[in-house]
Amino acid sequence: MRRLAAFLILPFLMLARPATADIVYVLNSGDSSISILDVATRTELRRIPALREVHHLVLAPGGRDLLIADSGGNEMLFVDPTTGDVRRRERISNPYHLDFSPDGKHLVIASLRRNQVDIYDAENLTLLTRLRTPDKPSHMAFRPDGKVVYVTLQGSGTVIAISLETREVLWEAPVGREPAGIIWHRGRLIVGVMGADYFAVMNPETREVERQIPIGRGAHTIFASPDGKALWATSRVESRLAEIDPSTLEVRRVIDIRGGPDCVTFDPEGNLWVTLRWVGRIARVDARTGEYETIRVGRSPHGIFFQPRRAESVGN
Repeated sequence: MRRLAAFLILPFLMLARPATADIVYVLNSGDSSISILDVATRTELRRIPALREVHHLVLAPGGRDLLIADSGGNEMLFVDPTTGDVRRRERISNPYHLDFSPDGKHLVIASLRRNQVDIYDAENLTLLTRLRTPDKPSHMAFRPDGKVVYVTLQGSGTVIAISLETREVLWEAPVGREPAGIIWHRGRLIVGVMGADYFAVMNPETREVERQIPIGRGAHTIFASPDGKALWATSRVESRLAEIDPSTLEVRRVIDIRGGPDCVTFDPEGNLWVTLRWVGRIARVDARTGEYETIRVGRSPHGIFFQPRRAESVGN
């Protein structure tokens, strides 16, 4: 009887655990699902079903909702980040990449398949403007004042700048074949040139590429560490993770990780959690030593997000 009681209670404990545990969300684009992992045990607690193809996600200002974009299903999931409960689902046109402006006023969504960039009012999700763009709008970065968003166009090999005040395209400039991830860094744009082996450093004022940072074939995305002491860039084809000095933009070290590293999130200790697109796994990388372990998830994992335990449960 005791074993039976424990068996019956276990599922409820697993569903309740995310409220007090560190968890990681992984978007399985090939499985139409979202894995929720327990950080302490490295086990999957459960999966949230999606309609078709989830790729990217973002935490809303204030941290109440985690927005998960199902681009193939034309749907947005609004999830409680601490529990994994789906609060609601809304129809959204092909949401591929998405982010909130630094001032919290706008939500911008890039539609890779439909060649459009949508600008929403962040508070009520009213569509303010739909801009038709050249081929395959992919990733985005914002100017720190929140007035301009920069979007890579994979099919056109360019970056466009869009004013969030006038909601018009300000300029378009070439950056390299199949640009993907992009960040704003100290007055420059750093762009992964996926069709080559480097990250381009672009001056948004002159619109010129000032230098290249060699990483490896399939240079894809780049992320700043929470402490600002490093930039971490991924190469999907060469299958490596590179640490870049944020001041000199020189590569400090390269960590080879089989499986096609893609998106990165950080835990409170500064360690990296990286999706491995080609092998259905994620990697937890020790930022200090470079050592890593892998954890099985769904097929073609893409976006990833680390949710620390709630503040009130830290001492438990």
